[in-house]
Amino acid sequence: MLGKNLVLLALLLAAPTSPALGQNSKGLPSKKALRNAKLANDFNRKVFYRNKLEFSYEVGWLPWNIPLIFDVFLGSPYTTWPLKYTMLPNIASLRWQVDGIHGPSVLRGSTDFTFSGSFTAIPSGPETRYAAFDFGIRRNFIQPDWRVVPYYEMRGGVGDINAKGPDGVLYAQGQDLTFTYMMGSGVRYDFNPRFSLAAGATYMHVSNAYLSQPKYEDFGINVWGPIFGFNMRLGKQKPSSAP
Repeated sequence: MLGKNLVLLALLLAAPTSPALGQNSKGLPSKKALRNAKLANDFNRKVFYRNKLEFSYEVGWLPWNIPLIFDVFLGSPYTTWPLKYTMLPNIASLRWQVDGIHGPSVLRGSTDFTFSGSFTAIPSGPETRYAAFDFGIRRNFIQPDWRVVPYYEMRGGVGDINAKGPDGVLYAQGQDLTFTYMMGSGVRYDFNPRFSLAAGATYMHVSNAYLSQPKYEDFGINVWGPIFGFNMRLGKQKPSSAP
């Protein structure tokens, strides 16, 4: 009996130990552990994190006149007016990242709230300028370690235009108090956690929401074109440690 016990003890001592939790049989980290480590060291976590503030400046060139995209829902004729506009928006914004990177697959990303003051020159059209305050929401679609980040955004606000409809200009704007809606998409390129550039296309609508009718018709402005931007982080970097 003693000999049999000695043989069993010898076999137990000679047997290979079981892999530790999170490692394979060769003592290497598991695929899950490697993936979590990669996500934790993702470059984009130094760029997109909760409560980050950015200053943004954008310049657009919007020369192409199109129908109001909501005409189909308003029962209005889906057409452009004979009077054509070109809008050159200059937009200074404070971007507030309200969350960190999250979401599945292609929807993985983060969300910005945007507070903007804009001045739009009008080189083509009876009016010459438009100033507005806008609020916007942008969704950034972020893949691990991508420096090129696609985005989609919408903005809306209220502003003042030097309306020429009351002066008798046909198809011009009916009053100075106007509202704006912008929608667009593009990409941003992050050089480092502090600076980035962006380029995309945007649609811009300006009208008085029928407030000037029936005295003056509300024709509105509907244009789209390219837009370019510069972003700079404000304050110190505070990256999220969450995967």
